[in-house]
Amino acid sequence: MSTAALAVRAVRAEDRAQWGVLWDGYNAFYERVGPNAIAPEMTATTFARFLDPAEPMHALVAADGDRLVGIAHLIYHRNTTMQGMICYLQDLFAAPEMRGRGIGRALIEAVYAHAKAAGSTRVYWGTHASNTTARRLYDRVAAHYGFVIYRKDI
Repeated sequence: MSTAALAVRAVRAEDRAQWGVLWDGYNAFYERVGPNAIAPEMTATTFARFLDPAEPMHALVAADGDRLVGIAHLIYHRNTTMQGMICYLQDLFAAPEMRGRGIGRALIEAVYAHAKAAGSTRVYWGTHASNTTARRLYDRVAAHYGFVIYRKDI
């Protein structure tokens, strides 16, 4: 596959099965399996949200011909320091056997274009500190401002 053959577009209803394979791979990468797995009904809800024009959640897919090889999920929201919406790139994943071929970069660039078209002036995301492969790409396509993310499930 060359990056010229790669097409990035909005997810469609007929992508559900292939998207699901990539979604499962993404969740396995972050060890959301077994007792930590995402419930099937939450996966169904998430996919339905991507198709609902009233939702602030969107999904982009990278396709090599008829095969989906990557996904990006984004959410628009307000914040306290800017007038308009900002874009949170929540999930980014390329099929493991396809990595190193520009899929991640193409998806990120498509997220930037999506955000710009939506009137957003910022895209941001986080990743695990140990994800050194992805961080090499992220350091080339965005700036790291040194913030550390904390979380508590309640």
